[in-house]
Amino acid sequence: MSKQSTYSFHFITLLAVLLLCFILNICLGSVSISFLETLKALFGTVTEDASYYIIWEYRLPKAITAILVGGGLSLSGLLMQTLFRNPLAGPYVLGISSGASLGAALLIMGTSLFSGAFAFSTFNDITLAIASSLGSFLVLSLVLVVAAKVKDTMALLIIGLMFGSITAAIVSVLSYFSKAEKLQQYIFWSFGSLGNLSWTQLLIVVLCTLIGIFLSIISIKPLNAFLLGENYAKSLGVGLQKSRYIIIVATGLLAGSITAFAGPIAFVGLAVPHITKQLFHTTDHKIQIPAVLCCGAILMLLCDTIAQLPGSVSVLPINAITSIFGAPVVIWLLIRKRKMIF
Repeated sequence: MSKQSTYSFHFITLLAVLLLCFILNICLGSVSISFLETLKALFGTVTEDASYYIIWEYRLPKAITAILVGGGLSLSGLLMQTLFRNPLAGPYVLGISSGASLGAALLIMGTSLFSGAFAFSTFNDITLAIASSLGSFLVLSLVLVVAAKVKDTMALLIIGLMFGSITAAIVSVLSYFSKAEKLQQYIFWSFGSLGNLSWTQLLIVVLCTLIGIFLSIISIKPLNAFLLGENYAKSLGVGLQKSRYIIIVATGLLAGSITAFAGPIAFVGLAVPHITKQLFHTTDHKIQIPAVLCCGAILMLLCDTIAQLPGSVSVLPINAITSIFGAPVVIWLLIRKRKMIF
């Protein structure tokens, strides 16, 4: 079998598994809905009122959110690992997630500390998403300003980590002086959640994700060149500064919008690129970009299905599930292959 045929078979298999996980995620939950009832509801046939409402108002938006979160974070992780040529880089190394956390912390905990300076005495999902978006946008803007002045990519990585440390320190100070109930609200947000998005909010995440994917696709040649070093990329005629800008903006849109609306989701962006490299045995981003989108979506759907605790009204934090069930998979793959492809 040729390499192209192998890739095609892998992608067909991934798409089939993705569809299966999508249907499974919608079927299972505190209220079990049969496969047939789910298909009828998805294709517009009104069945039992309760089942139809549960699927369209809660489970379907949550399943689509899982696909966007898993695919978007996995792609942004791939971009960062390639740009910095570091297998431990993830979508949040530039401090974008920390910026979103700072925005959320200022809204939730800052209201009790600086009540005179803040207009919000209460908050809801929309104001929380706006605050998180502003925080991530602020850090992204600072990173772009620094990127214009710093020529060394590794120096940019360190500066991004420092931005993350500064914002984390401010959040820690806010947490120390915050009231217990406000601190608890912030902790619940930091657990991450896929089930709080309305169709309007979901549309915003879809738009940001599509733009991020488009910027990634037009950067395939620079990304492949970056794997062999910046000097090699320059010899191929790649504009280093412009390419870095595009990659950073793509990562900011993907990781920033997802964190703003779903909270900080751990592990996925770091691990999925390594999983796809083990499955496809290639570093070519023409293959890797669609592969990480599919694998990330599948992993997040599976983790969300487990987090729902089918048959129970309880829902586990999605952050805990992604790490508990995802990390052993990566460890097993790397031990089995005995070599990290990068």
